[in-house]
Amino acid sequence: MTGTPAQVGRHGPTRRRVLTTALAAGAAALGAGALTGCGSALAADDGTTVRLWDLFSGADGGLLNDMVAKARPDMPGTHVERTVLEWGTPYYTKLAMASAGGRGPDVAVSHMSRLAGYAPTGLLDPWDPSVLAEYGIDPSDFADAVWSRTQFDGKTYAIPLDTHPFIVFYHPGPAKKAGLLTADGTLDADAFSSPDQFLAAGRELAKASGKQGIAFGYVTDTAQCWRLFYGLYHQTGGRFDLPEGGPAEVDVDRVAEVISFMARIVDGTVNPHSLDYASAIASFVNNQTAMILSGEWELGTFRSTDKNVGAAPFPTVFGTPAVYADSHSFVLPRRDHPDDEHRHRTHRTVAALLKAGQIWATAGHIPAYTPVTETTAYAAL
Repeated sequence: MTGTPAQVGRHGPTRRRVLTTALAAGAAALGAGALTGCGSALAADDGTTVRLWDLFSGADGGLLNDMVAKARPDMPGTHVERTVLEWGTPYYTKLAMASAGGRGPDVAVSHMSRLAGYAPTGLLDPWDPSVLAEYGIDPSDFADAVWSRTQFDGKTYAIPLDTHPFIVFYHPGPAKKAGLLTADGTLDADAFSSPDQFLAAGRELAKASGKQGIAFGYVTDTAQCWRLFYGLYHQTGGRFDLPEGGPAEVDVDRVAEVISFMARIVDGTVNPHSLDYASAIASFVNNQTAMILSGEWELGTFRSTDKNVGAAPFPTVFGTPAVYADSHSFVLPRRDHPDDEHRHRTHRTVAALLKAGQIWATAGHIPAYTPVTETTAYAAL
């Protein structure tokens, strides 16, 4: 992100700016009861508790608990108190409203793609690089492409936890039978290197499996649709230009080309007509389909039923390698008068969690903190 942060009043963001950010997060779709059930993040304690808001339930929630336990030696005397909120609109609306009032948690998890709606509007406080350095965290520990996205107006507003791209998973048996594996047993990306080849490969997978070829859960799921579209659109060389104060500019012809291809994928043979996210996962887990288009975060789910499940980068269908990816990150909700000692404790907590990233990697997430990905333990996953 570049540019100048929006000016805010002496006491923080204006009501108009807060409402604008909340609406951008999808507040219009939020049910009336979605904001209940969470007390003030500023309830009194002895100063040793770091309150964390996140959106990790299920297996990922369990892994985060394991990371907290693993990190304890690196943050002595600190207790991490998690509050788990519903993924998506409810989470980001709650976070925006709590930050606007200066009553958010000490630290929160945010997708990096959401940062543009939070940092410029005064809803976040920046991290202090010198304090992070005290606990062994340096910008050089992250890939440049990831770290650059944490910046706004010369300050760091997010600490990346991971990168999670949109990829393909496949069952090796039908993929081999369809002739879509290379000599070393990996997916032959060349067999998917054009729209027609991709669809033909899907039909071959359907024949080999005797059922469906490629599952994609998209019904009522705008996030999945966007992930597929975004990667394919960039493969065509298309760009999104978002001039400040002006309408978005896109290449309409390339948009039409990509959407036409996406429609052909769900023809009933290459892909069933009407899978939502959950039914696509179930279809792949139950061997009703040979391949699935999904995020790498599903690796743990798939390995639990097929230890030999294959995974590969999303194929280059339109000539230019590109794929949708996002990152989970840690952010500091705005405080009018943050306590320096407690902010140091929060920085230390996040540093400790990053160093426990090997646990997070077991779910298929790619840790953003490169000292984790450079270990033999990570290479063995």
